[in-house]
Amino acid sequence: MTTETVTTPVNVELTIGGMTCASCANRIERKLNTLDGVTASVNYATEKATVSGPHGLDPLALIAEVEKTGYTATVPGPTAGGGQDDQTGQERTEEDAELLSLRRRLIGSAVLAVPVIAMAMVPVLQFDYWGFASLVLAAPVVLWAGWPFHRAAAMNLRHGAATMDTLISVGTIAALSWSVVALFLGTAGEPGMIHPFELTISRTDGLSNIYLEVAAGVITFVLMGRYFEKRSKRSAGAALRALLELGAKEVAVLRDGQEHRMPIEELAVGDEFVVRPGEKIATDGVITSGTSAIDASMLTGESVPVEVTEGDPVIGATANAGGRLVIRATRVGSDTQLAQMAQLVEDAQSGKAEIQRLADRVSGVFVPIAIAIAVATLAAWIGAGFPVSAGFTAAVAVLIIACPCALGLATPTALLVGTGRGAQMGVLIKGPEVLESTRRIDTIVLDKTGTVTTGKMTLIDAVPAGGVDHATLLRLAGALEDASEHPIAQAIAAGARAQVGDLPTPESFENVEGLGVQGIVDGHAVLVGREALLAKWSQHLDDDLLAAKQAAEAQGKTAVAVGWDGAARGILVVADQVKPTSAEAIRQLRDLGLTPVLLTGDNRTVAEQVANEVGITEVIAEVMPRDKVDVVSRLQRDGRTVAMVGDGVNDAPALAQANLGLAMGTGTDVAIEAADITLVRGDLRAAADAIRLSRRTLRTIKTNLFWAFAYNTAAIPLAALGLLNPMLAGAAMAFSSVFVVSNSLRLRTFTSAANDSTPDAATRQHGPMATTT
Repeated sequence: MTTETVTTPVNVELTIGGMTCASCANRIERKLNTLDGVTASVNYATEKATVSGPHGLDPLALIAEVEKTGYTATVPGPTAGGGQDDQTGQERTEEDAELLSLRRRLIGSAVLAVPVIAMAMVPVLQFDYWGFASLVLAAPVVLWAGWPFHRAAAMNLRHGAATMDTLISVGTIAALSWSVVALFLGTAGEPGMIHPFELTISRTDGLSNIYLEVAAGVITFVLMGRYFEKRSKRSAGAALRALLELGAKEVAVLRDGQEHRMPIEELAVGDEFVVRPGEKIATDGVITSGTSAIDASMLTGESVPVEVTEGDPVIGATANAGGRLVIRATRVGSDTQLAQMAQLVEDAQSGKAEIQRLADRVSGVFVPIAIAIAVATLAAWIGAGFPVSAGFTAAVAVLIIACPCALGLATPTALLVGTGRGAQMGVLIKGPEVLESTRRIDTIVLDKTGTVTTGKMTLIDAVPAGGVDHATLLRLAGALEDASEHPIAQAIAAGARAQVGDLPTPESFENVEGLGVQGIVDGHAVLVGREALLAKWSQHLDDDLLAAKQAAEAQGKTAVAVGWDGAARGILVVADQVKPTSAEAIRQLRDLGLTPVLLTGDNRTVAEQVANEVGITEVIAEVMPRDKVDVVSRLQRDGRTVAMVGDGVNDAPALAQANLGLAMGTGTDVAIEAADITLVRGDLRAAADAIRLSRRTLRTIKTNLFWAFAYNTAAIPLAALGLLNPMLAGAAMAFSSVFVVSNSLRLRTFTSAANDSTPDAATRQHGPMATTT
């Protein structure tokens, strides 16, 4: 046993601070993996490091290693009651402070940079000594607002690395420095000096030009990109918070026959507690007294409430839809199914592959090349006998034309326009890394309840016995069921009211536990419920009603028997109905090259019936929440790139595990937070729109990046040869920025494929009951 204790690996989680791009995460990961016996994974998106190592692994030693690379690390502290509120609260405070700092720098730089850019580009604004005024405005932008870039560049330099921060820092510092030299030692600061906005190619000593607008503009544009990126990452831990908040906060514990209300954290295994109708079950347990119906759809995906009685197990956070229950706690705290589901979400998120942004990947090669060319240009000019100022001018021109002004706009502008257009259409995209996932998706896994179907029970058919009026069947049964709070009863009452109008009030009503309801309506003794309830009163179904009941159950629907005045009078059929637009949505998804898979916790009969109705051929049924994650993982191991669409708490881990998670906005907050894309409207066609819009936005970003680099790359040789002065370089950068923004604005013309579909045809296939209930 001792040996096992020593060799059992332990896991340590660290919160990492100071990362600005995916290469930062890679550098920390490589550093931690150099330690003996340590395996580390650093996730840039969640800013977390998961470290596995031998027993006795010292978190302080891990923190020290991270700090050697220039970043910060902390161990999330223990929380009261075993929950995560304190920890996540502290993380939210830190995230808010970081976001506030970034926002303050962005606003400050924008306010100061706008007049600098205006004066440089509009000669009529260039009053005497305007260059010095520009310097006063631009210096805080470069030195204060741009400090995070300079700090990151210095840190990268110490470790022999170059990133986008390096190019931004070197380019802006060079532009500022040369402008200071030109103002104080050259002729740029003389009264009456004008910088005409012209595309002039000429050799010059450069001491009459300043480039403050380039330095201030680059800092402002890139800060804008960083701000929106940080804001999209802010909700990294929201799925776990929302999941844990589903549980009950207080519990009524039985002590010596008396109820004592106490915080959920004080509940212990073996305690008995009371759950009244409408309350949440505090924790996992076994019923010791009472019968009821449990609505577990939030956790299990079952659309029909489950009848439970003494001896049945129940799950914490599910809702008691029926009578009073006394439950003995069997699992509490982190052992409950809800807590385990939260852990599944966290594991799936931290296990995602790190997605490096396209700009970072290209800049990993582009940055050092640009710097090398600038240095080589300076050396070549000096070596050729030209003045140092001329060589330095050419080198600065190279750095400025290479500085990623348009690159800072390429992703955020396309993302803002694309996501803004998506929001108008009911599609919320969380961040740029989501877009890359949509390009590779080849399989889309669809949850059944609430996604393909409506997620709530609906009266879809009424079969009267011979000689019984259809309206009378609905009127008497609907009136009695209207007095019950059971979800199936409410579906029958709503369907009856929609077809026959107002329902009478029962003269008497009684709930028969586990069987149905009985009472007096308009002088008739009415029974509604299971076939066994009618049999108790010697009211047996005739052959036609029995055939109707069996046919409904064979299709996975719920058949409710109705009788009055001593005889069985009809069958009511209730089911979770397929959404009228689901079949059209499946066709659109197939047109996008995706293979749809129906995944559900319901039984296979129900699942296959729904799949046949909407045109899905691959069905995986009767799966529990943990199994859903396993199914997604198995598909990924088979080489598929998987998108998952769901709406319930039970879908959250699978949504996080999938390469692309899409949550129906009509579902739970947990599913929405765990997903990459939220579909605000409860229409599955929005999933196809989301993927189409994401792919088009990604293409726009790629086009922007290509042209942003193309402008720079084409102009670098001209700058190196002295044929492109730095002012012209600034003009080229401004033009490239205008192009990028204009290209991004084209996303505003994106339209939904649903505009051309015909949902009415899909509605008609469900029959007349679908439109009246």
